[in-house]
Amino acid sequence: MQSILQKNNFFFIGVGGAGMSAIAQYLAGNGKTVKGSDRLFAFAENDYIRTQLEHENIACFIQDGSGIDAHTEAIIISTAIEDNNIEIQKAKQLGIPIIIRAELLAAICASKRTIAIAGTSGKSTVTAMLFHALYENGVSPSLITGAGLVSLQQEGKIGNAFVGKSDWLLIEADESDGTLVKYKPEIGLLLSIDKDHKELDELFGIFQTFKDNTQQQFVVNAGHALAKKYSQKPEQDFGDDSPFTGKDFKQNGFNISFTVTDTLLGENIEFHIPTIGRHNMENALAVVAIAHLLGVSIKQCAKALTTYGGIYRRHQLLGEHHGLTVIDDYAHNPAKIAASIKACLPVATKLIAWFQPHGYGPTRFIRKELVEEITLALRPDDEIWMSEIYYAGGTAVKDISANDIIQDLQKNNVHAFFVEDRVALFQQLMHKLEPNTVLLLMGARDPSLEKFAKEVMRMVMEK
Repeated sequence: MQSILQKNNFFFIGVGGAGMSAIAQYLAGNGKTVKGSDRLFAFAENDYIRTQLEHENIACFIQDGSGIDAHTEAIIISTAIEDNNIEIQKAKQLGIPIIIRAELLAAICASKRTIAIAGTSGKSTVTAMLFHALYENGVSPSLITGAGLVSLQQEGKIGNAFVGKSDWLLIEADESDGTLVKYKPEIGLLLSIDKDHKELDELFGIFQTFKDNTQQQFVVNAGHALAKKYSQKPEQDFGDDSPFTGKDFKQNGFNISFTVTDTLLGENIEFHIPTIGRHNMENALAVVAIAHLLGVSIKQCAKALTTYGGIYRRHQLLGEHHGLTVIDDYAHNPAKIAASIKACLPVATKLIAWFQPHGYGPTRFIRKELVEEITLALRPDDEIWMSEIYYAGGTAVKDISANDIIQDLQKNNVHAFFVEDRVALFQQLMHKLEPNTVLLLMGARDPSLEKFAKEVMRMVMEK
């Protein structure tokens, strides 16, 4: 696999995707010639994505084969790219090697001291928190992740990749397409195991292989029953009765606090992090456990995380106006949606949540668990709204609607409402948006969600 990195001219099909763009930026930042195409570039509203990539020295093309030529040494694709894609066909005609994204990432991992963060929930946040904690304490790791860090975005970057000065590399290791089994990191971290893209039995096999492939330390969340089963050394895990346990959790608005006992110093270290939700205490404890392996103390982590800036569309506070708080979040599976809802409850006495499911197959797969988790998470007066399922193209059996989920929720006496076209959402919600209310917007995969959330915030400001 190392031979892949000896090539100098790469072309990414679907370069606008979060996972693809991060690797493309990493290669460009290491002096490689990188080009890419995306269906998104055919639409003017996505010009900002193209501009961001070009700013990172990645030449961008519409997906018509025009960017592939005799100089191209490797075509990089994700498992989502279908074999009849016009650029796949051109690559085959020219005899250019076609490489799956995960194979390239595996080669990059093998070239560095890699820390792979895995689990069905929390990967992006823990990767971002860990990057921030290490960077602020003199360790300059490289980064390949799925969500942009606000701190990097404020420097004009896309934010999901960084070329550091040390030998360490942090990657968000995704289990959804099964490619997690290709990585052989020095340190592996397992956060959680919940039904998402795959059934639990299949996930168990994937995470077992991930554990077996980890070269040195393997750290798990002892507070998650299924993840705990994979514990290798309980003394280096986090959560519950492990050495890295949080106590005295409090949330005050958009800030959480808790303490962690440093047994070496014999004192309780206070953490104050500008974010929301008990699950983010758990995420921070994962950071402490991994940072400890690199020689960064609990106290050093606590100090660094006071300035943690968050990540793109993860409990991202868009603004507050006359007592109404608007939050944008990437939550899209049952566990994440429940965690996002629960994190918002202390912020206001009323919650109005909106969710746009993505993919007909995924929505059908998680229907039962989604209804159960939302029913348990909401308070009696809270509400959940949904718009129709986001369809990204390709072959799909459209035999389910978001309204089916809403009707299931209504049977559970949940205040649940369906508004097929999200453009009409704000007008229907207008009379409900009162002071001391949180409006939580959730959804994934759809690149226009950021623009939609900002438009909702603009209307709130004009209300």
